[in-house]
Amino acid sequence: MNNPKIRRVVTGHDEQGKAIVKIDEVCTNFAEGRPNGYACNIWTTDTVPADNSGQADGGQREGKFTMIENGSVFRILDFKPGLARRVHRTDSIDYIVVMSGEIDMDLDDGETVHLKAGDVMVQRGTVHNWINRGSESCVMAVILVHANPVQAGGKTLNAFG
Repeated sequence: MNNPKIRRVVTGHDEQGKAIVKIDEVCTNFAEGRPNGYACNIWTTDTVPADNSGQADGGQREGKFTMIENGSVFRILDFKPGLARRVHRTDSIDYIVVMSGEIDMDLDDGETVHLKAGDVMVQRGTVHNWINRGSESCVMAVILVHANPVQAGGKTLNAFG
């Protein structure tokens, strides 16, 4: 597996409260979430607002998650050609930046949106599926912040997938 070289720099404080660089490394913890779909967690929090006190590495949180209840997730996605289908909805607001490559996002009504490097998207709890129809990886930076389930058409639209 050949994942992108993503440098992760995390700041913090020393015992005297002085700002320091705590982590400066290339991400090596890409995990396959579905066939041809890899994720590297940069940082996670279990509260919003976040608590910047502690010394734990939020990028090394145990478990597999799309979103953290009352928290946030910052990750890099590497979606390779032939990415397995996964139609889903999350209880989060997702801020997405396409860093390289191209990707299609299918909505549940059949509409497809094509995104390429430099494009940004705000995903607001909608049903969607990512498809890489190209010949190279699509790398995206994604920030997920916990949100209440969507209310639309007099119904609660819960997360799934």
